[in-house]
Amino acid sequence: MSKLPDGRYVDDAPYDPEISIQTLERADMDASNMVLVWRKFRKHKLALVSGLFLLIAYFLIPFAGFIAPYTPNERHSDHLYAPPQSVNWFHEGKFIGPFVYPITSEADLETFQWVFTADETRPMPLEFFCEGGTYNLAGFIKTNRHLFCAPEGATVFLWGSDRLGRDVFSRVSYGAQLSLTVGLIGITVSFTLGITFGSIAGYFGGRIDWVINRVIEILRSLPELPLWLALSAAVPSNWGPVAVFFIISVILGILDWPGLARAVRAKFLSLREEEYVRAAEMMGASSGRVIRKHLLPNFMSHLIASASLSIPAMILGETALSFLGLGLRAPAVSWGVMLNDAQNLASIEIYPWTAIPMLPIIIVVLAFNFLGDGLRDSLDPYTS
Repeated sequence: MSKLPDGRYVDDAPYDPEISIQTLERADMDASNMVLVWRKFRKHKLALVSGLFLLIAYFLIPFAGFIAPYTPNERHSDHLYAPPQSVNWFHEGKFIGPFVYPITSEADLETFQWVFTADETRPMPLEFFCEGGTYNLAGFIKTNRHLFCAPEGATVFLWGSDRLGRDVFSRVSYGAQLSLTVGLIGITVSFTLGITFGSIAGYFGGRIDWVINRVIEILRSLPELPLWLALSAAVPSNWGPVAVFFIISVILGILDWPGLARAVRAKFLSLREEEYVRAAEMMGASSGRVIRKHLLPNFMSHLIASASLSIPAMILGETALSFLGLGLRAPAVSWGVMLNDAQNLASIEIYPWTAIPMLPIIIVVLAFNFLGDGLRDSLDPYTS
């Protein structure tokens, strides 16, 4: 067997320099759609981190009472507008573990402000898995066990306290339960209406399509914020916090569905002429089955991306309504309700920590937007 200058033998099979690339391409074509989506999504680092953050945030919602050292409406009359306290580990160069210094308050008659002084000679270690105020774990398990608490004679205001002496960190933790959940309920209502009316209009067309389009155009022509305010103001003031929460969520969902319905209608108008749809109809498939089994799956990627981008809009809507006093009301706790308490700009200038509830709103909305961008790009894995 003779050997050629390039090292190959005469009887060797022809060498294809692109063989490795071809193998990878075949592997991609044989991979499932979910695998392709995940491969592209994990390259979007910002979306990946945002998705992980939101997953952890929603996982911790049922345990907000356990994480918070105080109940949301627990007051400390001697610590009104207390500044944020730091958790220290070392005292005079000696390791003690997590502890706080007790603080005392005194009214300044010249500035009419509370002045707080920390006693740095008395380190007081934090207590863990301790007993405190009673709350409902996961909404139905009554308990008083907290992750950490301040020792007797001290307080632990990680983010300070508000005008009534309530811990801001605890209220932000409890507020996440309503502020993050309102988007999920609203998007459920919005998608139910949007997909239903959009698919009916796009698939059947004709007079039904004309009527649904006119309804959509009327709703989209109404100014959104005044309509929110009018519907929210119509909620009876004697309703409980839970009832108000659900009706606000439904209102946000009802006002959000027209945009999704138009997108679904436009997609269905193009898909209903495809051969596989005609084949399903000729085989006797009902209109409902054609929509559910053949049309909607081809539109699912757009729906998922739209959901991730619509949820933050609903969170902002609830925050705006509660900030204006027309959404959730005390004793309910949400980020918007907390911002309603911080409307006084003079108070924010003196006690800036009362505006801390803005930070989780900004972070969550940005996380949803980054996640939506990543999903929108990765759900079409064959694009470059």
